[in-house]
Amino acid sequence: MSERRARGPLQRVQRRSRELRAQVEALRAESAAAAPGQREALWLRCTQLKKLVEENTNALYALKKADEPAPVGNYSQRKEEEEKLLLKLSQQLQKLLLVLDQDNVTKNSPGDEEHQKGPLAEDGNEEEESEDEESEEEDTEEDEEKMLDDPNVRECVAVGNFDAQQEGDLTFVKGEILLIHNKKEDGWWVAENSKGERGLVPRTYLAVPKAEEESQEESEEHIEVVDETADGTEIKKRTDSHWSAVRAITENDTVEVLTTIGAVPAGFRPSMLCQLLEEGEEFRASYYLQPELTPSQLAFKDLVWNSERNTIHPRPTRVCLIVTLCSCKMIPPPGTGVRVLSRHVRLCLFDGSRVLSNIHTVRATWLPKNPQTWTFSPRVMGILPSLLDGDCFVRSNSLSSDIGILFELGITYKCNSTGERGELSCGWTFLKLFTSSGIPVPSKMYELVLSGGTPYERGVEVDPSISRRAGSGVFQQFMSLRKQPVLLVKVKSPSVHSKDILNFLPETLVGSMCYIHLLVFYRQILGDALLKDRMSMQSTDLICNPVLATFPQLLDQPDLMDALRSAWADKERTLKRIEKRDQEFLKSAFVLVYHDSVFPLLHTTFLPSYKWAEEEVELSRWKVIHDFLKRSRENDGALEYLLSSENTHRAFDISELAYDFLGEVRENNPGE
Repeated sequence: MSERRARGPLQRVQRRSRELRAQVEALRAESAAAAPGQREALWLRCTQLKKLVEENTNALYALKKADEPAPVGNYSQRKEEEEKLLLKLSQQLQKLLLVLDQDNVTKNSPGDEEHQKGPLAEDGNEEEESEDEESEEEDTEEDEEKMLDDPNVRECVAVGNFDAQQEGDLTFVKGEILLIHNKKEDGWWVAENSKGERGLVPRTYLAVPKAEEESQEESEEHIEVVDETADGTEIKKRTDSHWSAVRAITENDTVEVLTTIGAVPAGFRPSMLCQLLEEGEEFRASYYLQPELTPSQLAFKDLVWNSERNTIHPRPTRVCLIVTLCSCKMIPPPGTGVRVLSRHVRLCLFDGSRVLSNIHTVRATWLPKNPQTWTFSPRVMGILPSLLDGDCFVRSNSLSSDIGILFELGITYKCNSTGERGELSCGWTFLKLFTSSGIPVPSKMYELVLSGGTPYERGVEVDPSISRRAGSGVFQQFMSLRKQPVLLVKVKSPSVHSKDILNFLPETLVGSMCYIHLLVFYRQILGDALLKDRMSMQSTDLICNPVLATFPQLLDQPDLMDALRSAWADKERTLKRIEKRDQEFLKSAFVLVYHDSVFPLLHTTFLPSYKWAEEEVELSRWKVIHDFLKRSRENDGALEYLLSSENTHRAFDISELAYDFLGEVRENNPGE
């Protein structure tokens, strides 16, 4: 029996991990005492060893308990411990690679390069001369490119004819002089012609005009050469239909200034997901929490009554995952002229062209001595804010073959000189959830390389200076790739228990795992009001229910959601086991807790309006919330607070009590 267990898949992976750990420890010891000439060989060994660690990690992810030839106790726990060990080994090797790379760069200084040239250099004179000629040509082209991209160069000459592809483009002819107002990273620049007409033009059709003292022959030759490039270049199709040309000019003004003065890398952009959130309710969780109508608009699509269980039907979905944000690495921080108010990740479902869900935000934490690394809380418990919860659920019934998760890293900033606030994207990445054959992607840890620009741009780096600083050698190119910004996320299927809870939620929703039980209460109370207790299915009267009328507001004010979490946790600790099994009793208790905690806070004049990334406002709100919850516990409810002459409340509005489901429900969206 012991031999069979020793040959089990999990134990084979464990044995291999122990061997790799010994090799990593030996390599780290050798590296610490290695001579300069040994660094390159150690770097190669480190690279190979990291590949072996990754292979063993992939083998671990592929394991299933059913594959074991004999029962294994605490299988999930052992597998998780093994995953942590392999992740630690991978991180140690990554750090070692960076150290060896720095040593290699120091070693390969210009003086050392001269030393390294030996007799072999003399044998290849002709080849070197050919390479020198090619490099001179490349340098000339690079100089022209630099002149064209120089922010001081505003006048350009068209080297080919161009017809507008869509609204917002500017038509021009070869030889026309254009005044450039905004040099966008995606290659589409904002230009103005001699008539004062503005629009977007492709950068590949432009060149810097020759100086007047240059001969006409040289000028024509220059234009003719570039014209061949322009005529043969495929213009990148723009898919950024969300933004008009005029709006792009306005939004990029501030970013262009920050980029010009070196305050932010060239790949930073105004946050697309933040702008969508600010435009309206369509991309907020409060909108998706409401029931959805069928195409006929005569019934609810995702809210159906189960008379046998006296509650709503659970709704399994095509996509039901738990996505854990682990960390972000090598994220370039802004310069000293910009103060960072918040670092965060916004995520949503995306199909390459459209956002298919609400936009969920998770705030990152970081250390001042290492602002390039962002971390997230793997599981929020107790009084920790839900805004820090890295465990997110993702639900969707979309049939799109291209559906995936869009992650956008962002910073909320404030300019020290002007006091202007804004939000920038520090990079984005997209994780497709299904393969080309329709198979779900495996549950594992993903290291996602971040792109710069917006999700509608391609080929933009977050910080192009990393690639420019890299040498031409394979080693330097490889190391420049390792310095690119990355996001580490873990994707897994929920447990049976978690899936049973998640199936009571709307078919499309992205949110935090720490408050799903509160969302389920809301949905069950919603089902009671709309499906069980309504006098007639044709009735459209207002429904008197403070919970239904106000609960969605909590999703837009995470500190109030935390207050409700805290109050309900206090209540749960007092419940007996038999009470916890009674769903009707739990719903009644939840309603009472809601009335004694967040409902009065929504209408008090002492609570400042919620503002994103305003530290003083956040602290002030939490003090009011904390003091109120304390008084509510001491006085066995909120009645004393509500009747006290010391407290004032906003003027009463019927919307505080009345739920108008006709005004709240969502119409059927064929794209979901």
